[in-house]
Amino acid sequence: MSASKSIQKFDNLAFIPDIDNPKIKKAQKSAKQATIVSMFSGCGGMDLGFVGGFYFLKKYYKQTGFRIIWANEISSAACKTYRKNLGNHIVEGDINNKFDSMPIYADIIIGGFPCQDISINGKMVGVKGTRSGLYTSIVKAIKRIKPKVFVVENVGSLLLKQHKDSLDKILDDFHSLGYNLNYQLYNAEYYGVPQTRQRVIFVGTRSDLTEFVPPEQVCKIPINAKTALQDLELHPYDKEFSHIWSEAKASAEQGNRKLLADRAGYTIRAECHGNIQFHYSLPRRMSMREAARIQSFPDSFVFPCGLRETERQIGNAVPPVLAWHIASSIKSII
Repeated sequence: MSASKSIQKFDNLAFIPDIDNPKIKKAQKSAKQATIVSMFSGCGGMDLGFVGGFYFLKKYYKQTGFRIIWANEISSAACKTYRKNLGNHIVEGDINNKFDSMPIYADIIIGGFPCQDISINGKMVGVKGTRSGLYTSIVKAIKRIKPKVFVVENVGSLLLKQHKDSLDKILDDFHSLGYNLNYQLYNAEYYGVPQTRQRVIFVGTRSDLTEFVPPEQVCKIPINAKTALQDLELHPYDKEFSHIWSEAKASAEQGNRKLLADRAGYTIRAECHGNIQFHYSLPRRMSMREAARIQSFPDSFVFPCGLRETERQIGNAVPPVLAWHIASSIKSII
């Protein structure tokens, strides 16, 4: 048995999405599951976290009891990855053209609207931009579905003073919907993700529910890169396992940042194009499987795309382990 197959075999003992697993369906048949509509789903990082039922670095993140009934993503390649791992309930296409197929009821809406106009690596034009302005689609969905809870994620730079107008606009729109609103900056490294990734997460709760209490941090000492990746150091180049890497050399154009073995990884970016960091000890860049580890994807999560597209999907994703902690806190109030 190849090394990749043995790693995947271990992970697959736990990570079989509940929507496709008849044994899990039977066990949960008697209990009403809270339902989720997912928007801007990408390859499914946030969705995986909200479903649960996977191992990451030998720790099991149990099923949450939530069920995703509809998801949407405009990228055909990301939809392919999503279907491979989470199921066929994802609808491909521009969200503004897909509202007719969206359910009229769900308990929860989740989504991370595009960040390119807000990110410090982007245009910094805020929600007036074409892409980040798509958050209004989430507002429209909340008005349509009237969920018990909604969860919206974006880059931490949304809280910078130059985006005050954008933040105020978002807060006004969410408050106008009649929900209690909690928002704060989360650093993923304190929630079991081996990466210094800062994201702002908004959680809206309907007025008849107990207000959301953010999950407590679980890591006083973050998981470092060596702990997360060491077992892959001798693993051969393996396309099936997404253990593939760029041969690009360090340069001003392609980046020269290097992982530090004793620290959590740097933020994985979507539009990396060579900005994927170098391995902390090997003379190459991180592989896509290593980048997925830094993002807290289980080894059984399959990326059926090429190198550049896989980079983009991993970089765009919400870390599943961080999402799982948010979902677990929501479960206690729904």
